[in-house]
Amino acid sequence: MFRLETTGQRLCDGLTRREMLRIGGIGTLGLSWPTLLRAARGPATGDRTFGKAKACIFLFLTGGPPQHETWDPKPDAPSEIRGDLKPIPSVVPGLYVGELMPRTARVADKCCVLRAVSTNDNAHSSSGYWMLTGYPHVPTNVENAKPGPPNDHPTLGAVIRKLRRPRGLLPAAVTLPEHLWNTGGIPWPGQDAGFLGRSANPWLLHCDPNEPNFQIAGLSLSSELPPLRLQQRQSLWAQINRHFDSLSRQGALLPHDALMQQAFDLLRSPQARQAFDLEREPPKLRDRYGRHRFGQSVLLARRLVEAGVSLVQVNWTRDKDNDDSSPMWDTHRKNEYYLRQKLMPPFDAAYSALLEDLSDRGLLDETLVVLAGEFGRTPRINKNGGRDHWGHVFSVALAGGGVRGGQVLGASDAIGGQPRDGRVQPQDLAATIFHCLGLPPDTELHDTLGRPIPFSRGEVIHRVFG
Repeated sequence: MFRLETTGQRLCDGLTRREMLRIGGIGTLGLSWPTLLRAARGPATGDRTFGKAKACIFLFLTGGPPQHETWDPKPDAPSEIRGDLKPIPSVVPGLYVGELMPRTARVADKCCVLRAVSTNDNAHSSSGYWMLTGYPHVPTNVENAKPGPPNDHPTLGAVIRKLRRPRGLLPAAVTLPEHLWNTGGIPWPGQDAGFLGRSANPWLLHCDPNEPNFQIAGLSLSSELPPLRLQQRQSLWAQINRHFDSLSRQGALLPHDALMQQAFDLLRSPQARQAFDLEREPPKLRDRYGRHRFGQSVLLARRLVEAGVSLVQVNWTRDKDNDDSSPMWDTHRKNEYYLRQKLMPPFDAAYSALLEDLSDRGLLDETLVVLAGEFGRTPRINKNGGRDHWGHVFSVALAGGGVRGGQVLGASDAIGGQPRDGRVQPQDLAATIFHCLGLPPDTELHDTLGRPIPFSRGEVIHRVFG
Protein backbone atom coordinates (compact mmCIF):
# COMPACT_ATOMS: atom_id res chain seq x y z
CA MET A 1 0.00 0.00 0.00
CA PHE A 2 1.01 3.61 -0.47
CA ARG A 3 1.42 5.84 2.55
CA LEU A 4 0.81 9.48 1.84
CA GLU A 5 2.35 11.52 4.65
CA THR A 6 2.93 15.24 4.63
CA THR A 7 1.75 18.42 6.29
CA GLY A 8 -0.25 21.32 4.97
CA GLN A 9 -3.79 22.35 4.19
CA ARG A 10 -6.21 19.48 3.68
CA LEU A 11 -8.74 19.21 0.91
CA CYS A 12 -12.28 17.97 1.43
CA ASP A 13 -11.23 14.35 0.97
CA GLY A 14 -8.49 14.58 3.58
CA LEU A 15 -5.55 14.86 1.18
CA THR A 16 -3.28 17.88 0.91
CA ARG A 17 -2.55 19.63 -2.36
CA ARG A 18 0.99 18.30 -2.18
CA GLU A 19 -0.31 14.75 -1.82
CA MET A 20 -2.58 15.28 -4.83
CA LEU A 21 0.43 16.31 -6.89
CA ARG A 22 2.47 13.37 -5.62
CA ILE A 23 -0.25 10.91 -6.57
CA GLY A 24 -0.57 12.45 -9.99
CA GLY A 25 3.14 12.02 -10.51
CA ILE A 26 3.27 8.27 -9.88
CA GLY A 27 2.83 7.50 -13.55
CA THR A 28 5.75 5.10 -13.59
CA LEU A 29 3.70 2.65 -11.52
CA GLY A 30 0.92 2.59 -14.11
CA LEU A 31 -1.79 3.00 -11.47
CA SER A 32 -5.09 4.68 -12.24
CA TRP A 33 -6.30 7.59 -10.08
CA PRO A 34 -9.48 6.07 -8.53
CA THR A 35 -7.92 2.75 -7.65
CA LEU A 36 -4.75 4.39 -6.35
CA LEU A 37 -6.87 6.23 -3.80
CA ARG A 38 -8.41 2.93 -2.73
CA ALA A 39 -4.95 1.38 -2.46
CA ALA A 40 -3.80 4.27 -0.29
CA ARG A 41 -6.77 4.06 2.06
CA GLY A 42 -7.34 0.30 2.17
CA PRO A 43 -10.71 -1.44 1.89
CA ALA A 44 -13.76 0.54 2.90
CA THR A 45 -15.09 -2.35 4.98
CA GLY A 46 -12.31 -2.10 7.55
CA ASP A 47 -11.70 -5.84 7.15
CA ARG A 48 -9.09 -6.82 9.74
CA THR A 49 -7.82 -9.59 7.50
CA PHE A 50 -6.71 -7.06 4.86
CA GLY A 51 -2.94 -6.89 4.91
CA LYS A 52 -2.66 -9.44 7.72
CA ALA A 53 0.12 -11.23 5.84
CA LYS A 54 3.53 -9.64 5.55
CA ALA A 55 4.64 -12.38 3.18
CA CYS A 56 3.43 -15.32 1.11
CA ILE A 57 5.07 -18.67 0.41
CA PHE A 58 3.54 -20.25 -2.71
CA LEU A 59 4.28 -23.97 -3.02
CA PHE A 60 3.59 -25.09 -6.59
CA LEU A 61 3.37 -28.86 -7.17
CA THR A 62 4.13 -28.99 -10.88
CA GLY A 63 2.35 -31.61 -12.94
CA GLY A 64 -0.96 -31.65 -11.08
CA PRO A 65 -1.32 -33.46 -7.72
CA PRO A 66 -4.27 -35.91 -7.51
CA GLN A 67 -7.15 -34.67 -5.38
CA HIS A 68 -8.28 -38.23 -4.59
CA GLU A 69 -5.05 -39.23 -2.82
CA THR A 70 -4.50 -35.90 -1.08
CA TRP A 71 -7.23 -33.53 0.15
CA ASP A 72 -10.38 -35.06 -1.35
CA PRO A 73 -10.47 -38.87 -0.98
CA LYS A 74 -13.58 -40.71 -2.16
CA PRO A 75 -13.71 -43.95 -0.10
CA ASP A 76 -17.26 -44.77 -1.17
CA ALA A 77 -16.60 -44.49 -4.91
CA PRO A 78 -15.92 -47.55 -7.14
CA SER A 79 -12.38 -48.94 -6.97
CA GLU A 80 -11.41 -47.52 -10.36
CA ILE A 81 -12.19 -44.08 -8.90
CA ARG A 82 -11.01 -44.28 -5.27
CA GLY A 83 -7.84 -46.27 -5.95
CA ASP A 84 -6.10 -48.52 -3.43
CA LEU A 85 -4.92 -45.83 -1.03
CA LYS A 86 -7.13 -45.27 2.00
CA PRO A 87 -8.14 -42.03 3.71
CA ILE A 88 -6.96 -41.29 7.25
CA PRO A 89 -8.49 -38.95 9.82
CA SER A 90 -6.81 -35.64 10.56
CA VAL A 91 -6.80 -33.65 13.79
CA VAL A 92 -9.84 -31.80 12.43
CA PRO A 93 -13.03 -33.77 13.12
CA GLY A 94 -14.58 -34.94 9.86
CA LEU A 95 -11.58 -33.99 7.70
CA TYR A 96 -9.97 -37.01 6.06
CA VAL A 97 -6.86 -36.89 3.88
CA GLY A 98 -4.89 -39.46 1.89
CA GLU A 99 -3.04 -42.10 3.88
CA LEU A 100 0.33 -40.85 2.58
CA MET A 101 -0.16 -37.54 4.43
CA PRO A 102 0.25 -38.59 8.10
CA ARG A 103 2.30 -35.56 9.11
CA THR A 104 0.04 -33.15 7.26
CA ALA A 105 -2.96 -34.77 8.96
CA ARG A 106 -1.47 -33.70 12.32
CA VAL A 107 -1.28 -30.03 11.25
CA ALA A 108 -4.56 -29.89 9.31
CA ASP A 109 -5.96 -27.58 11.97
CA LYS A 110 -3.76 -24.89 10.41
CA CYS A 111 -5.14 -25.49 6.89
CA CYS A 112 -8.16 -24.26 4.98
CA VAL A 113 -8.87 -26.68 2.12
CA LEU A 114 -10.61 -25.49 -1.04
CA ARG A 115 -12.05 -28.62 -2.64
CA ALA A 116 -13.80 -27.04 -5.63
CA VAL A 117 -11.09 -25.12 -7.48
CA SER A 118 -11.59 -25.23 -11.25
CA THR A 119 -10.03 -24.04 -14.50
CA ASN A 120 -11.73 -26.43 -16.97
CA ASP A 121 -8.32 -26.42 -18.64
CA ASN A 122 -6.47 -29.72 -19.05
CA ALA A 123 -3.18 -28.39 -20.44
CA HIS A 124 -0.21 -27.88 -18.11
CA SER A 125 1.04 -24.59 -19.48
CA SER A 126 -2.27 -22.83 -20.17
CA SER A 127 -3.96 -23.93 -16.93
CA GLY A 128 -0.71 -23.08 -15.13
CA TYR A 129 -0.77 -19.60 -16.67
CA TRP A 130 -4.21 -19.03 -15.15
CA MET A 131 -3.08 -20.26 -11.73
CA LEU A 132 0.06 -18.10 -11.75
CA THR A 133 -1.47 -14.86 -13.05
CA GLY A 134 -5.17 -15.02 -12.17
CA TYR A 135 -6.07 -14.57 -15.86
CA PRO A 136 -7.17 -17.37 -18.22
CA HIS A 137 -4.92 -18.22 -21.12
CA VAL A 138 -6.20 -17.32 -24.60
CA PRO A 139 -7.16 -19.86 -25.80
CA THR A 140 -7.52 -22.39 -23.01
CA ASN A 141 -6.48 -26.05 -23.26
CA VAL A 142 -3.34 -25.31 -25.26
CA GLU A 143 -0.30 -27.38 -24.33
CA ASN A 144 3.22 -26.05 -24.80
CA ALA A 145 1.89 -22.48 -24.79
CA LYS A 146 4.83 -20.09 -24.76
CA PRO A 147 5.34 -16.76 -22.99
CA GLY A 148 4.41 -13.50 -24.69
CA PRO A 149 1.40 -11.53 -25.98
CA PRO A 150 -1.52 -11.88 -25.96
CA ASN A 151 -0.92 -13.90 -22.80
CA ASP A 152 1.26 -11.30 -21.15
CA HIS A 153 -0.25 -10.79 -17.71
CA PRO A 154 2.29 -10.55 -14.89
CA THR A 155 2.80 -13.40 -12.47
CA LEU A 156 1.68 -12.75 -8.89
CA GLY A 157 5.23 -12.16 -7.72
CA ALA A 158 5.80 -9.53 -10.41
CA VAL A 159 2.83 -7.50 -9.20
CA ILE A 160 4.18 -7.71 -5.67
CA ARG A 161 7.64 -6.66 -6.79
CA LYS A 162 6.23 -3.76 -8.80
CA LEU A 163 4.24 -2.30 -5.96
CA ARG A 164 5.95 -3.36 -2.75
CA ARG A 165 9.20 -1.90 -1.59
CA PRO A 166 11.64 -4.56 -0.39
CA ARG A 167 11.72 -4.96 3.39
CA GLY A 168 15.46 -5.47 3.13
CA LEU A 169 18.18 -5.71 0.51
CA LEU A 170 16.60 -8.70 -1.21
CA PRO A 171 13.88 -8.17 -3.84
CA ALA A 172 10.20 -8.37 -2.93
CA ALA A 173 9.63 -11.57 -4.98
CA VAL A 174 11.80 -14.66 -5.54
CA THR A 175 11.15 -17.89 -7.46
CA LEU A 176 13.20 -21.05 -6.84
CA PRO A 177 14.72 -23.56 -7.41
CA GLU A 178 13.88 -23.47 -11.12
CA HIS A 179 11.34 -22.14 -13.61
CA LEU A 180 8.45 -24.27 -14.87
CA TRP A 181 8.86 -26.03 -18.20
CA ASN A 182 7.33 -28.79 -20.29
CA THR A 183 9.15 -31.71 -21.84
CA GLY A 184 11.58 -30.34 -24.39
CA GLY A 185 12.56 -27.42 -22.16
CA ILE A 186 9.55 -25.30 -23.20
CA PRO A 187 8.96 -22.64 -20.49
CA TRP A 188 5.44 -21.91 -19.33
CA PRO A 189 3.88 -18.49 -19.81
CA GLY A 190 2.87 -16.55 -16.72
CA GLN A 191 6.18 -16.71 -14.87
CA ASP A 192 7.52 -13.22 -15.57
CA ALA A 193 6.38 -9.61 -15.31
CA GLY A 194 4.71 -9.57 -18.72
CA PHE A 195 3.47 -6.11 -19.65
CA LEU A 196 4.92 -4.64 -16.43
CA GLY A 197 8.40 -4.90 -17.92
CA ARG A 198 11.50 -6.87 -17.01
CA SER A 199 12.36 -4.69 -14.03
CA ALA A 200 9.43 -6.27 -12.17
CA ASN A 201 10.47 -9.86 -12.87
CA PRO A 202 10.77 -11.94 -9.69
CA TRP A 203 14.29 -13.08 -8.99
CA LEU A 204 14.61 -16.53 -10.55
CA LEU A 205 17.15 -18.69 -8.73
CA HIS A 206 18.32 -21.87 -10.44
CA CYS A 207 19.75 -23.81 -7.54
CA ASP A 208 19.72 -26.95 -5.42
CA PRO A 209 19.71 -25.96 -1.76
CA ASN A 210 20.32 -29.61 -0.85
CA GLU A 211 23.79 -29.59 -2.36
CA PRO A 212 26.76 -29.61 0.03
CA ASN A 213 28.14 -26.11 0.64
CA PHE A 214 25.15 -24.62 -1.19
CA GLN A 215 25.46 -20.95 -2.12
CA ILE A 216 23.99 -18.59 -4.68
CA ALA A 217 26.48 -17.83 -7.44
CA GLY A 218 27.30 -14.15 -7.72
CA LEU A 219 26.01 -13.25 -4.26
CA SER A 220 29.42 -13.30 -2.60
CA LEU A 221 32.75 -11.68 -3.36
CA SER A 222 35.29 -13.89 -5.08
CA SER A 223 38.88 -14.03 -3.88
CA GLU A 224 39.81 -12.02 -6.98
CA LEU A 225 37.59 -9.11 -5.90
CA PRO A 226 38.49 -7.98 -2.37
CA PRO A 227 36.38 -5.27 -0.69
CA LEU A 228 38.81 -2.51 -1.68
CA ARG A 229 38.47 -3.32 -5.39
CA LEU A 230 34.70 -3.46 -5.02
CA GLN A 231 34.78 0.01 -3.49
CA GLN A 232 36.94 1.25 -6.35
CA ARG A 233 34.53 -0.16 -8.92
CA GLN A 234 31.59 1.50 -7.22
CA SER A 235 33.48 4.79 -7.21
CA LEU A 236 34.21 4.42 -10.91
CA TRP A 237 30.53 3.69 -11.58
CA ALA A 238 29.59 6.88 -9.73
CA GLN A 239 32.05 8.91 -11.82
CA ILE A 240 30.60 7.54 -15.04
CA ASN A 241 27.10 8.38 -13.89
CA ARG A 242 28.04 11.98 -13.24
CA HIS A 243 28.89 12.31 -16.92
CA PHE A 244 25.31 11.35 -17.76
CA ASP A 245 23.52 13.72 -15.39
CA SER A 246 21.34 15.08 -18.13
CA LEU A 247 20.08 11.61 -19.00
CA SER A 248 19.56 10.77 -15.36
CA ARG A 249 17.38 13.82 -14.86
CA GLN A 250 15.15 12.47 -17.64
CA GLY A 251 14.89 9.15 -15.84
CA ALA A 252 16.72 7.19 -18.53
CA LEU A 253 19.29 5.72 -16.17
CA LEU A 254 17.31 5.47 -12.98
CA PRO A 255 16.24 1.80 -13.25
CA HIS A 256 19.77 0.77 -14.22
CA ASP A 257 21.23 2.81 -11.37
CA ALA A 258 18.86 1.18 -8.88
CA LEU A 259 19.76 -2.33 -10.01
CA MET A 260 23.47 -1.58 -9.93
CA GLN A 261 23.22 -0.08 -6.44
CA GLN A 262 21.27 -3.12 -5.26
CA ALA A 263 23.99 -5.39 -6.66
CA PHE A 264 26.70 -3.49 -4.76
CA ASP A 265 24.62 -3.53 -1.57
CA LEU A 266 24.07 -7.29 -1.81
CA LEU A 267 27.76 -7.99 -2.30
CA ARG A 268 28.65 -5.93 0.75
CA SER A 269 25.86 -7.15 3.02
CA PRO A 270 26.52 -10.18 5.22
CA GLN A 271 22.85 -10.15 6.27
CA ALA A 272 21.66 -10.73 2.69
CA ARG A 273 24.12 -13.57 2.16
CA GLN A 274 23.20 -15.15 5.47
CA ALA A 275 19.60 -15.54 4.30
CA PHE A 276 20.83 -18.23 1.89
CA ASP A 277 23.08 -19.95 4.44
CA LEU A 278 21.19 -23.11 5.35
CA GLU A 279 24.13 -24.28 7.46
CA ARG A 280 22.84 -21.89 10.12
CA GLU A 281 19.82 -24.13 10.59
CA PRO A 282 19.95 -27.00 13.12
CA PRO A 283 20.63 -30.31 11.35
CA LYS A 284 17.52 -31.84 12.93
CA LEU A 285 15.34 -29.13 11.44
CA ARG A 286 16.90 -29.62 8.02
CA ASP A 287 16.19 -33.33 8.38
CA ARG A 288 12.61 -32.52 9.33
CA TYR A 289 12.07 -30.59 6.08
CA GLY A 290 13.77 -33.40 4.16
CA ARG A 291 17.23 -33.65 2.65
CA HIS A 292 16.07 -33.22 -0.91
CA ARG A 293 15.74 -30.34 -3.34
CA PHE A 294 12.12 -29.55 -2.54
CA GLY A 295 12.48 -29.82 1.22
CA GLN A 296 15.52 -27.57 1.42
CA SER A 297 13.93 -25.13 -1.04
CA VAL A 298 10.93 -24.84 1.30
CA LEU A 299 13.26 -24.22 4.23
CA LEU A 300 15.10 -21.59 2.19
CA ALA A 301 11.74 -19.94 1.46
CA ARG A 302 11.15 -19.56 5.19
CA ARG A 303 14.57 -17.94 5.60
CA LEU A 304 13.94 -15.55 2.69
CA VAL A 305 10.61 -14.48 4.20
CA GLU A 306 12.41 -13.77 7.47
CA ALA A 307 14.94 -11.70 5.50
CA GLY A 308 12.18 -9.50 4.08
CA VAL A 309 11.07 -11.13 0.81
CA SER A 310 7.31 -10.62 0.35
CA LEU A 311 6.54 -13.55 -1.97
CA VAL A 312 8.57 -16.71 -2.47
CA GLN A 313 7.37 -19.25 -5.03
CA VAL A 314 8.82 -22.74 -4.60
CA ASN A 315 8.35 -24.93 -7.67
CA TRP A 316 8.41 -28.72 -7.47
CA THR A 317 10.69 -29.44 -10.40
CA ARG A 318 11.90 -32.57 -12.15
CA ASP A 319 14.24 -34.97 -10.42
CA LYS A 320 17.25 -36.19 -12.32
CA ASP A 321 15.70 -39.64 -12.69
CA ASN A 322 12.29 -38.42 -13.93
CA ASP A 323 11.15 -39.86 -17.23
CA ASP A 324 8.86 -38.03 -19.62
CA SER A 325 5.96 -40.46 -19.16
CA SER A 326 5.24 -39.44 -15.55
CA PRO A 327 7.43 -36.50 -14.55
CA MET A 328 6.89 -34.76 -11.22
CA TRP A 329 3.18 -34.98 -10.24
CA ASP A 330 2.11 -35.77 -13.81
CA THR A 331 1.35 -39.43 -13.01
CA HIS A 332 -0.09 -40.77 -16.26
CA ARG A 333 1.15 -44.22 -15.28
CA LYS A 334 1.78 -46.04 -11.98
CA ASN A 335 0.10 -43.30 -9.97
CA GLU A 336 0.17 -45.21 -6.67
CA TYR A 337 3.80 -46.27 -7.10
CA TYR A 338 5.03 -42.74 -7.77
CA LEU A 339 2.97 -41.32 -4.92
CA ARG A 340 4.33 -43.88 -2.44
CA GLN A 341 7.93 -43.91 -3.56
CA LYS A 342 8.76 -40.44 -4.88
CA LEU A 343 6.12 -37.79 -4.26
CA MET A 344 4.10 -37.96 -1.08
CA PRO A 345 6.79 -38.67 1.55
CA PRO A 346 8.97 -35.64 0.66
CA PHE A 347 5.92 -33.43 0.19
CA ASP A 348 4.34 -34.52 3.47
CA ALA A 349 7.59 -33.87 5.35
CA ALA A 350 8.35 -30.45 3.86
CA TYR A 351 4.83 -29.03 3.97
CA SER A 352 4.08 -30.08 7.53
CA ALA A 353 7.54 -28.93 8.66
CA LEU A 354 6.97 -25.48 7.16
CA LEU A 355 3.63 -25.00 8.94
CA GLU A 356 5.03 -26.20 12.27
CA ASP A 357 8.22 -24.17 11.90
CA LEU A 358 6.38 -20.95 11.05
CA SER A 359 3.97 -21.54 13.93
CA ASP A 360 6.79 -22.22 16.42
CA ARG A 361 8.50 -18.98 15.38
CA GLY A 362 5.31 -16.94 15.67
CA LEU A 363 5.38 -16.25 11.92
CA LEU A 364 2.38 -18.22 10.66
CA ASP A 365 -0.15 -15.49 11.45
CA GLU A 366 1.74 -13.08 9.21
CA THR A 367 2.80 -15.54 6.50
CA LEU A 368 0.28 -16.86 3.99
CA VAL A 369 1.15 -20.36 2.73
CA VAL A 370 -0.50 -21.41 -0.54
CA LEU A 371 -0.29 -25.01 -1.75
CA ALA A 372 -1.44 -25.61 -5.33
CA GLY A 373 -0.73 -27.14 -8.70
CA GLU A 374 -1.93 -26.24 -12.18
CA PHE A 375 -4.83 -28.72 -12.02
CA GLY A 376 -5.83 -32.12 -10.58
CA ARG A 377 -6.10 -35.65 -11.96
CA THR A 378 -8.89 -37.61 -13.64
CA PRO A 379 -11.41 -39.37 -11.42
CA ARG A 380 -10.98 -42.66 -13.25
CA ILE A 381 -7.67 -44.51 -13.14
CA ASN A 382 -6.48 -45.32 -16.66
CA LYS A 383 -5.27 -48.64 -18.07
CA ASN A 384 -1.67 -47.80 -17.08
CA GLY A 385 -2.58 -47.35 -13.44
CA GLY A 386 -2.29 -43.58 -13.74
CA ARG A 387 -4.49 -40.53 -13.63
CA ASP A 388 -4.54 -37.99 -16.44
CA HIS A 389 -4.95 -34.19 -16.61
CA TRP A 390 -8.08 -32.78 -14.97
CA GLY A 391 -8.77 -29.07 -14.60
CA HIS A 392 -12.50 -29.40 -13.87
CA VAL A 393 -12.07 -29.73 -10.11
CA PHE A 394 -9.07 -29.98 -7.80
CA SER A 395 -7.94 -28.92 -4.33
CA VAL A 396 -5.86 -26.02 -3.01
CA ALA A 397 -4.82 -25.49 0.62
CA LEU A 398 -4.27 -22.17 2.40
CA ALA A 399 -2.72 -21.59 5.80
CA GLY A 400 -1.62 -18.63 7.92
CA GLY A 401 -1.80 -14.97 6.98
CA GLY A 402 -5.23 -14.45 8.56
CA VAL A 403 -6.75 -17.67 7.16
CA ARG A 404 -8.77 -19.70 9.66
CA GLY A 405 -7.48 -23.24 9.72
CA GLY A 406 -9.34 -26.46 10.33
CA GLN A 407 -12.01 -25.94 7.69
CA VAL A 408 -13.02 -27.25 4.27
CA LEU A 409 -14.71 -24.95 1.76
CA GLY A 410 -16.50 -26.20 -1.33
CA ALA A 411 -17.06 -29.77 -2.40
CA SER A 412 -16.64 -31.95 -5.44
CA ASP A 413 -19.18 -34.51 -6.61
CA ALA A 414 -19.27 -38.16 -5.55
CA ILE A 415 -16.37 -39.15 -7.82
CA GLY A 416 -14.25 -36.00 -7.50
CA GLY A 417 -14.90 -35.04 -11.11
CA GLN A 418 -16.87 -31.76 -10.98
CA PRO A 419 -17.52 -29.00 -8.45
CA ARG A 420 -20.66 -29.63 -6.42
CA ASP A 421 -20.70 -26.33 -4.55
CA GLY A 422 -18.37 -23.48 -3.62
CA ARG A 423 -16.58 -23.33 -6.98
CA VAL A 424 -13.40 -21.22 -6.92
CA GLN A 425 -11.42 -20.02 -9.94
CA PRO A 426 -7.78 -18.89 -10.07
CA GLN A 427 -8.71 -15.21 -10.20
CA ASP A 428 -10.48 -15.63 -6.84
CA LEU A 429 -7.37 -17.23 -5.38
CA ALA A 430 -5.24 -14.36 -6.74
CA ALA A 431 -7.63 -11.77 -5.28
CA THR A 432 -7.42 -13.48 -1.91
CA ILE A 433 -3.62 -13.52 -1.96
CA PHE A 434 -3.48 -9.82 -2.83
CA HIS A 435 -6.04 -9.07 -0.11
CA CYS A 436 -3.95 -10.87 2.51
CA LEU A 437 -0.87 -8.93 1.43
CA GLY A 438 -2.65 -5.58 1.68
CA LEU A 439 -3.23 -4.85 -2.01
CA PRO A 440 -6.86 -4.24 -3.07
CA PRO A 441 -7.42 -6.69 -5.93
CA ASP A 442 -9.31 -4.12 -8.03
CA THR A 443 -6.33 -1.75 -8.06
CA GLU A 444 -5.42 -1.16 -11.69
CA LEU A 445 -2.16 -1.30 -13.60
CA HIS A 446 -1.74 -0.18 -17.19
CA ASP A 447 -0.51 -2.40 -19.99
CA THR A 448 1.79 -1.28 -22.79
CA LEU A 449 -1.16 0.30 -24.64
CA GLY A 450 -2.25 2.27 -21.60
CA ARG A 451 -5.31 0.12 -20.92
CA PRO A 452 -6.26 -0.18 -17.22
CA ILE A 453 -6.15 -3.76 -15.96
CA PRO A 454 -6.93 -4.71 -12.35
CA PHE A 455 -4.64 -7.00 -10.38
CA SER A 456 -7.44 -9.54 -10.40
CA ARG A 457 -10.97 -9.76 -11.76
CA GLY A 458 -11.85 -12.30 -9.08
CA GLU A 459 -13.61 -12.06 -5.74
CA VAL A 460 -11.81 -12.34 -2.41
CA ILE A 461 -12.78 -15.65 -0.78
CA HIS A 462 -13.84 -14.07 2.51
CA ARG A 463 -15.02 -17.41 3.90
CA VAL A 464 -11.41 -18.53 4.34
CA PHE A 465 -11.06 -15.95 7.11
CA GLY A 466 -14.29 -16.69 8.96
